[in-house]
Amino acid sequence: MRISSKITKAINDQIAYEASSIYAYLAIGSWCERTGYDGSAEFFFEQANEEHLHMLKFIHYLNNAGVETIIPATDKPQAKFDKLESTFQAGLRSEQTVTKLINNLVELAEKEKDRATYSFLQWFVSEQTEEETLFETILQKFEIVGRDKLAVYQIDQSLASIRSEIMSKDTQQQQQPSAN
Repeated sequence: MRISSKITKAINDQIAYEASSIYAYLAIGSWCERTGYDGSAEFFFEQANEEHLHMLKFIHYLNNAGVETIIPATDKPQAKFDKLESTFQAGLRSEQTVTKLINNLVELAEKEKDRATYSFLQWFVSEQTEEETLFETILQKFEIVGRDKLAVYQIDQSLASIRSEIMSKDTQQQQQPSAN
């Protein structure tokens, strides 16, 4: 499989962003753990694991294409937050950036008529829909439940069930036949 130098560079740039996301989520998870938000700490550590798997998918894709994969250094991520809600706002902004980057990769693959890369990227398109929905749902909980100490505690404790609910809805939607 041959891929263009433009796609190689774009995927290496994506690898760099995934790497920075890993460390950002680890830093947020660490802050949550130190602050006593155990559910959130677990949530963000799991997000870091997911970003690591995403980065590895891109690395393996380039390696299997026989092109150079660049493993980047990353900048130090933000490590202090004023409140739990701001950690999820940061996560949503990050996921929105990833969605934009993935969409740019898809457009580049279309432009280059690289059907293999286009096909490879479709998993990430679906994944980003799930990720943004997850963070938006969590942020909605602050609006619904509130921001007092008890409400924040309840949100923190419910994160595992929120993740499971979003993932199961996404899986059910993917399995439903289209109306076409």
